[in-house]
Amino acid sequence: MEAPSSNPYRLATALPLMAALLPLFSQLAPAAPGAPEFVQILVKPKASMTETTLNSLLRVRGAKQHGGVPALDVRIIRVPSVAAGQLLTALQHHHDVEYAEPDYTAEALGTANDPYFAQASQWHLSTIQAPAAWDITTGSNAVIVAVVDSGVRASHPDLAGKVLAGYDFIANDADPTDENGHGTAVAGTVSPATNNQLGVAGVSWNTPILPVRVLDANGSGSYSSIASGITYSADKGARVINLSLGGTSSSRTLQDAVNYAWNKQAVLIAAAGNNGNNTLFYPAACANVVAVSATDSSDVRPGWSNFGSYVDVSAPGANIISLSGADQYAAWNGTSFSCPVAAGVVALAASANPRLTNAQLVDILVKNTDDIGSPGYDVYYGSGRVNAYRAAAAALALVNNDVTAPVVNISSPANGATVTSTQRINVTGSDNVAVTRIELYIDGVLFGTSTASTASFSWSTRRVTRGAHKLEAYAYDAAANVGVSPAITVWK
Repeated sequence: MEAPSSNPYRLATALPLMAALLPLFSQLAPAAPGAPEFVQILVKPKASMTETTLNSLLRVRGAKQHGGVPALDVRIIRVPSVAAGQLLTALQHHHDVEYAEPDYTAEALGTANDPYFAQASQWHLSTIQAPAAWDITTGSNAVIVAVVDSGVRASHPDLAGKVLAGYDFIANDADPTDENGHGTAVAGTVSPATNNQLGVAGVSWNTPILPVRVLDANGSGSYSSIASGITYSADKGARVINLSLGGTSSSRTLQDAVNYAWNKQAVLIAAAGNNGNNTLFYPAACANVVAVSATDSSDVRPGWSNFGSYVDVSAPGANIISLSGADQYAAWNGTSFSCPVAAGVVALAASANPRLTNAQLVDILVKNTDDIGSPGYDVYYGSGRVNAYRAAAAALALVNNDVTAPVVNISSPANGATVTSTQRINVTGSDNVAVTRIELYIDGVLFGTSTASTASFSWSTRRVTRGAHKLEAYAYDAAANVGVSPAITVWK
């Protein structure tokens, strides 16, 4: 997706690390009491720089290389906080350095976890028409969704058989077990074990989860860890990468990681943030990332959801029932949960048509939303709130090369009927794949729309002029084929 050049990434910057990094932008005064002894800088050397030259620059200021993001050739430099500003300036002005920047911190974007469990309150699934989408596909075990987060507790009963082997970039080992709870709840929104008479249902039932731990037990993680998690996910074949985290600082390293995954055909979905303002968050505001704001059960943006021109779509994110603890369930709030709802919709579309490119999948997601808020694109909801059924149907239509128009009829009132003061107009549509929208026109003017294949409209005729009135219905499918009903005439 096109996005502003500076993009906020998480919902709240980690204050301790930011306090340590602030001096980097003011010639680095001595570290404040309590500040970390060391901070980290990310450096991408040009091919012309030798290892000897780089290490000599570091050694003068007591710094050393401390790992990196190999896929991007980005080095993590640990430097005493009192020398960090000088080193950063030197690296940024060195002709053999492509870029150097602080290793910022990101945090999980979920807000409060409500203490009650309401298993029957999964309102978000019906809102995005997931049950109708499941008639098309319940997901595929070939479509992997990477949850780049605080890890995943694979032992939760509602994730049985759903979690692949992943990696922990906090402890640098192969055990990405969740020590915070956020990542497990995110995974439980995308794809818990479903139709198993246990717990909750997910958006995409059969989607396997790739757990990638980049946030610690407190829900914080460095940009370098997140960049490593993104590139790792892409290398492991993730079709969708869920990023329910973010920070307010833009980053070349982060953008490079996003581009790396995008070039490997991954779709990256990120939370827009929970600060209730239009401050950019990264990676949501990065290019090639779909930024998701939140809606509630009334299809309205909660006051805490971020907004702005970087928002692409919206999705349910308030009171989302998901996994909690070792074997429990709880209600969660935040764009952290809008994000996996949207990721699950992309997984369904990819399952319905595995041949689609990542650009096609993003196009399908964006163009098959339900337009809420102001007509057309707006900064609160993007192109609209995601719709799983319409997205899956659009993907299936492309695989079928659908050129057949829907059939639509006005089933009542009958042609020539006299209408009452409040007249119910019933419209029925059918299609070889699926009807995605029905429109009713009265006397050539659009009266109402519905995303159901069978629709009923209430028409108040009290102020309608006496005489003949023309009724006509249009039906659309996901391939943009249009069917038109026979026109009928009614009398008042």
